[in-house]
Amino acid sequence: MAFESKNLSVLAYANGFTLWHYTTADAAVSGPGYFNYACRMLRVGDMILANVGVGSAVKGGIFLVSANSDGVVSVTDIAGTGVSVQAAE
Repeated sequence: MAFESKNLSVLAYANGFTLWHYTTADAAVSGPGYFNYACRMLRVGDMILANVGVGSAVKGGIFLVSANSDGVVSVTDIAGTGVSVQAAE
């Protein structure tokens, strides 16, 4: 599957920082540029709480938007929860 903007929502916003929530049936938010379609909304330093594999083997992750340039968004998995959800590079 691919990124679906309807599944990305704002949880909190303050001082130029946004905390997002993203949910998907995808097993992971992996692959180059998974969040590229949200490049106009996501800013470097924003964080995304993600629930993946919804409807099957649900996993979670916390991602930092580490780069956003020329429509290419990179996120880094910073959760350290022991449940790895691959991040788009």
